[in-house]
Amino acid sequence: MQLSALLYFILSLFGVDVGRSTFVDRVVVDGAYALSSKATVEAGGARFECLRSTSGHCYYTLFPRQCPPSSAAGGKLDAACLAKPTERFVVADGDSRQLTGLNDFRLCVSEKDGTPGTGCQPPVPMASK
Repeated sequence: MQLSALLYFILSLFGVDVGRSTFVDRVVVDGAYALSSKATVEAGGARFECLRSTSGHCYYTLFPRQCPPSSAAGGKLDAACLAKPTERFVVADGDSRQLTGLNDFRLCVSEKDGTPGTGCQPPVPMASK
């Protein structure tokens, strides 16, 4: 993985574009930003920036890209696949985190702690009987 990042870096020195993706997430609650986050993925590495969070932290969960949509869940992502995140971490408001070795993933970010459920929604509490 480190070798591929080095190779991409060398190629970029010669003007070869190896691709870059940027994900911007914003959550608005009562007309005000509760969360603003930016993730940039390039050459096997990713930088996650918690630009603003009302809780003081951005909670990131990464899932395999291969998580298929489930027809039983109305086209949302398969719950069994989402139950196994590849990475979970927290970034403080105004801070960032760099990770290497990331190739293809689905990103969920929230201002609240907890593993998101299908479709990156908060888990639904079990109904008591």
